[in-house]
Amino acid sequence: METKAAVPDPKPFMPHPNFSDEVNRNIVQSEIEGGVCLDDLSEGVQLEVETQNRWYTILIGDRGKELIWGHPQYCPDPVAVRIAGSTWGGSMLKLRFIGRGMHLEFWHPAFRSITTSRIVDIRASDQLGFTDGQDYSPGRGEIT
Repeated sequence: METKAAVPDPKPFMPHPNFSDEVNRNIVQSEIEGGVCLDDLSEGVQLEVETQNRWYTILIGDRGKELIWGHPQYCPDPVAVRIAGSTWGGSMLKLRFIGRGMHLEFWHPAFRSITTSRIVDIRASDQLGFTDGQDYSPGRGEIT
């Protein structure tokens, strides 16, 4: 008796007719370069985010309650922030997503809205049981 398991087909992004070509291209590029949706992570996961200018460490807490540190002026020590998501440098924001090639945007209690330089890489030190500090770039681990 032969049985076949139904494997769901991933649904690739379909360009939206009301978005400009540039916006559609940016969305597709974010899927290619990869990133992580913060709402898919468990509390306690620690991310290392490398931008063009800095290394940030982010500790995932309850939804909208993350700790971040790594900038000598804005967050030299862990500070509670709300991560809004990532942007391509304009006003359009991919909510609760940290993506390579994008800019991290978060709400700081003293400095308000902060946007980082372009994100180069994202690493997890405790993603879904992984505690080895390895690089989880596309094709190497769980963060896509």
